Amino acid sequence: MNMDADALLATGRRVLRIEAEALAGFADSLGSEFARAVETILGAQGRVIVSGMGKSGHVGRKIAATFASTGTPAQFVHPAEASHGDLGMLTRQDVALVLSNSGETPELRDIVAHTRRFSIPLIGVASRPGSALLTAADVALLLPDAPEACSVGLAPTTSTTLTMALGDALAVALMERRDFTMEHFRTFHPGGKLGAMLVKVRDLMHTGAALPLVARDASMPDVLLEMSAKGFGVAGVLDAEGRLAGIVTDGDLRRHMQGLLERSAGEVATPSPRAIGPDALASEAVARMNEGKPVTVLFVLPEGEGPRAPLGLLHIHDCLRAGVA
Repeated sequence: MNMDADALLATGRRVLRIEAEALAGFADSLGSEFARAVETILGAQGRVIVSGMGKSGHVGRKIAATFASTGTPAQFVHPAEASHGDLGMLTRQDVALVLSNSGETPELRDIVAHTRRFSIPLIGVASRPGSALLTAADVALLLPDAPEACSVGLAPTTSTTLTMALGDALAVALMERRDFTMEHFRTFHPGGKLGAMLVKVRDLMHTGAALPLVARDASMPDVLLEMSAKGFGVAGVLDAEGRLAGIVTDGDLRRHMQGLLERSAGEVATPSPRAIGPDALASEAVARMNEGKPVTVLFVLPEGEGPRAPLGLLHIHDCLRAGVA
C-alpha cells in the first residue's frame, strides 16, 4: 500500500471513529424527552410530518420513509414549499418532527409558527438547547455537542449521522410499541429482495386440481399418467382417508424399474416425505428442500402430527421465480 492509500485509509478510520464515539455518547445521554416524543407520535390520529432544510431535509426524507415503512404514517414536507401552500398538509391531527442542527434555520419559521397557531404537537431536533426551534417545541430532542468529522469542522457529518440514528431509534421504539410484526413489514415491502424474503408458502403453492395425487392402490401406469399430466415430477400418494402417506418421485421409478408397471403406488412410494406448513416462509421451504439430499418439491400440509391431507405443493421453481432462492 502506498503512502497516499495509507493516508486515505487513516482518514476513513478517523471519520468512522469520530462518528461512532458521538453515537455512543448520544446513547448514554438519551433522556426522558425521547420517551415523550414516542408517546406524542403514538397519540396522534394523523401522520408525522417531517421537515428540515438542506442536509437536515435529506435526513428528514429518510426518517419519514423509515416511519412509513414500519407502521407509522409519515410524510416529508419541504419547509420552503410549506411557505407557499404546503402548510395545508400539516393538520391538527398530525405531529410535526422538525430537524435543524442549529435550531435557527430561517426557512423553518413558517412551519413552526403554523404548529403554534393551530396547537399541532411539535417535536424539535437540534444541537443548541436555547435555539428558537427547541424553545418553541413541545418536545425538545437535543443532539449532543459533538465535533463534525470533516477536516474543517463545518460540513454536516457527525450531526447528520446523529440525526439519522435518532430517527431510527424513534422508528424502532414505535414499532415495538405498535407490536409491528414480520407480516406487517411484508405488507409495506411487497417488492424487491425484502418482499421475497417475507413471502409465505401459501402465496406460492399450487392447490386444487393442479396437485398430482393418486390413491395408495393406484396402478403405476395411472401414477405415470398423473405425474406427466401435472408436470412436477412427483405424485403424492393418499391413504383411504385422503391423507398424504407417501410420494412417488423420479428416483423411486428408477429404483423400482424391475416390474414397475405391475406395482401399485403404495409399493413404490417413499413414505413420510418432507413437507412444510402453509404459513412458513418460502425461504424456510427452500432450506427444507436443501436438507440432506436435496429435493425439488414439498407437499404443503396443515400444522400437526401424523398423516394429514395435503393443502398444496411447492416447487423450487416457484421460489426461484419469486426471487426467494
